[in-house]
Amino acid sequence: MKILSGNSNRPLTEAIAAYLGLPLTKCQVRRFADMEIFVEIQENVRGQDTFIVQSTSYPTNDHLMEMLIMTDALRRASARRITAVLPYFGYARQDRKPGPRTPISAKLVANLITRAGADRVLTVDLHAGQIQGFFDIPTDNLFSAPVLVRDIQARLKLDNVMVVSPDVGGVVRARALAKRIDAPLAIVDKRRERAGESEVMNIIGDVDGKICILIDDIVDSGGTLCNAADALRAQGASDVYAYITHGVLSGGAAARIAASSLNELVLTDTIQTTEAVRVSKNIRVVSIAPLIGEAIARIAKEESVSSLFN
Repeated sequence: MKILSGNSNRPLTEAIAAYLGLPLTKCQVRRFADMEIFVEIQENVRGQDTFIVQSTSYPTNDHLMEMLIMTDALRRASARRITAVLPYFGYARQDRKPGPRTPISAKLVANLITRAGADRVLTVDLHAGQIQGFFDIPTDNLFSAPVLVRDIQARLKLDNVMVVSPDVGGVVRARALAKRIDAPLAIVDKRRERAGESEVMNIIGDVDGKICILIDDIVDSGGTLCNAADALRAQGASDVYAYITHGVLSGGAAARIAASSLNELVLTDTIQTTEAVRVSKNIRVVSIAPLIGEAIARIAKEESVSSLFN
């Protein structure tokens, strides 16, 4: 088995390799003067089970292209099997046509990964479950819930906790976590007037005096979370925490979170943290490397991955 890292999140790849007790495969990913990407696999991979760990986070197109070229390099080097490990799958929010003459970019990216030569895909908390069907190769979608639940159980008093979905679309995810910790569920009724802006309208559920946990898969600008936290406080919530899988945190999101009424935002390390996130007093990162490492080990041994979540 060979573990390769792109440039998007090398610390996570190193943690995964450490969990598996394997060294990272020597691989050079560099750019020419005109920013073309060049990849050279510097070890023999013929007949090997190979795993490329690469989040397609900012800069999304560069990291996606790196992964495609690494996949092609492995295929031409006669790797036995190539698994694209995408802790964060970029373009996942473009999973349908929101209007006329618009693309379904998630399907396009799935086609690119498949055509490049990947034999299977391993990812974490897809924005929409149906994206698994966009791939014509086996796709394992891991859930960060076990990692987040362990952190919640270690830090919060569960007898006064309420899980909150920041919008109607995330109810299934929030309900699954609420079931795991045996907590009630509330929903934020949100109406978005235009992309990047949101307005909280109402809280469905009694949050008065509760420790509220907002749960979602992606935080980008942070506007929805901050508005939801303010609305929960206004309805009497004693504390508001947010547990999010993918911390995109573009623009001034980290500063917005720091100035918000959130007690704490907890992220996984599917996306490499920026300096603004690392110095923030109310943003904390938990590692998902053991979960991904265990899934990789089970794939290599042809064992069940879904049993990780039973």
